[in-house]
This record gives sequence, structure tokens and C-alpha cells, in this order.
Amino acid sequence: MLGDSTAVGLGDPVPGRGWRGVGPFVASALGVGPDGYLNLAFAGARMRCVRDTQLPAALAHAPDVVVVIVGMNDTLRSDFDPAALAADLEHVVTALDAAGAVVVPVRYHDHGRVFRLPGPLYRALKDRIEALNGGIDQVVARHGVPCLDLAAVPGAYELSAWSVDRLHPSELGHRLLARGLTEVLARRGIELVEPVSLVCSGGVRPRTVDHLAWLVVKGIPWLWRRGRDLVPHAARILLEAAREGRRARRFAAEPEVAPGAEAGPVG
Repeated sequence: MLGDSTAVGLGDPVPGRGWRGVGPFVASALGVGPDGYLNLAFAGARMRCVRDTQLPAALAHAPDVVVVIVGMNDTLRSDFDPAALAADLEHVVTALDAAGAVVVPVRYHDHGRVFRLPGPLYRALKDRIEALNGGIDQVVARHGVPCLDLAAVPGAYELSAWSVDRLHPSELGHRLLARGLTEVLARRGIELVEPVSLVCSGGVRPRTVDHLAWLVVKGIPWLWRRGRDLVPHAARILLEAAREGRRARRFAAEPEVAPGAEAGPVG
């Protein structure tokens, strides 16, 4: 498992202050025990982190199946560069494919439908996710690797699929993600020992106080930090919208000229 905090399992806490999440669910469905499962993901990871840090460690273990969940953190940064992200993913997929692994990247959903943002910030984030997905689609098509479209996962936009922070999947969300990944692998010919259950068990249910604590301690500060990174792009969107509005008003104000009629000197 390569990627960011979603790949780590954030959002699916278990007793003892640890995280479980999508990785163990996928491993269990494939019949892979703890000794055969390796999760190299870490919170905050970006695409370049996967290429430079996680990929070499993964190759050293000669994996059979590799799930790659990364890119969302990049969309929230001021240095967002979709071409560079696509190039990094290309490098990762090429190396793993050459090593004989089945690689499964994910393409992203419209996260603004889950984590509500002000209009301009929502459009800025949506633009970036679409650009990220465009690069992922190109890599997937070029290599013919399987890919999970998170927007197509049943229940992906249900609030019950998301944790307190609305940034990471809940236990149910991780199970939905794992089921989607295993279905993609099954279509690729990978044998499943058992399907991923959607019945939640073994995790820690968040309390109302957890929701409030997250909002005060992490939610508002996070929105402030990431909002500042998105503001320049959001401002460009507003400026373009204003220009389009002015052009539309000018067009509407111009008198219509009958077909064939041309203005000319009178005399």
C-alpha cells in the first residue's frame, strides 16, 4: 500500500489509538496475512513522496499487488503542477509494472461535495482534481493498468462513508474503498478469498465530542491553511467569471441586425 493518510487508514481508528483502514481489508480479501502485507504510506504524503521514498522500499519487497492512493494533498498546495504529478505517477507505475506487480492507482471524486467549501474555493479544488485525474487517466491508459474511480464507488458521497473530519473515509468508507479495489483486482484475474464485508466491526465509533473537538482544534485551522493555498486560483476563477459576465452583458446590449441588412451612409 502506497500513498497518503487515506492509505494509512486515517478515519478508521481501532482500540489502542492505531489505524486500520483500507489496506488490511484488501489484504484479508486477498488472503494475505500480516507477514505478506506492507503499508509504506504516511500522512501528508504527496506524489513525489511516493516516487522518491515509498517506491524504492516497495520494490525491495518484490510486491505482487500495489495500491496507490495519492494526489489529493497535491491539489491543496500552491505549487500544484498536474504535469509533474503525472510524470511522477508514470515513473511509479512503470517501475512497479516492470517488477511484475499489478498496480492499482485511484482517480478522485469531487471532494467538494463532501467537505463543503465556499463557492470559489470549491471550484478551484474541483478544477485541480479534474487536472489530477486527467494525468492519472493518461498513465492508466498508457500502461493498461486497472484503476478505481472513487466517484463511481457506491455510497462514495454518503456522509456515513466519511469520518469526523470529512477528509478521510470512515470505517464504512474504508470498507467501501476496499471492496471497490478488490472488485477491480478480481476483474484483473486476481483471486479473492472472501469479499470485503460492509458490516462495521472492530473499530472505534466517534462521539459527538470528537466532532466538536476536531472542528475547533483541526478543522478550522486546516481550512484556513489550505484555503490560503487555493485562494490565488480561486481569485483567477472569480476574475474570469467577472470578465465573462461583462462580455455577456455587452453582447446582450448590442442591437440585433436583420440578416442581410448592413449599415451604410444615408443620402
